[in-house]
Amino acid sequence: MSDPVAHQGPAASDTSAATENVEYRVAHLHDRLATEELGELGVRAEIRAGAIVLTGTVPSAQCRETVLRVAHEELAGLTVHTDVVVAETAGPDHAEEL
Repeated sequence: MSDPVAHQGPAASDTSAATENVEYRVAHLHDRLATEELGELGVRAEIRAGAIVLTGTVPSAQCRETVLRVAHEELAGLTVHTDVVVAETAGPDHAEEL
């Protein structure tokens, strides 16, 4: 009886290792966002179709820039799409009409 993994060849194992490496890097990014200077839990990083997609809402433009900087450091060399928006925290400029 043969082992199906043995017949896949080295290219299949390289792809698997690359996928695991990307997953590790995304997990490390989540850890850095949650524990370092930001304490940011509202940003998600997911692997979709071979690219990393960052989504979420942050409280300020400075926070968004920091998230993008950390993501660039952790995910250098990978395709990253960002959809991180800044929450509008200013008060209303007029009264709501009911």
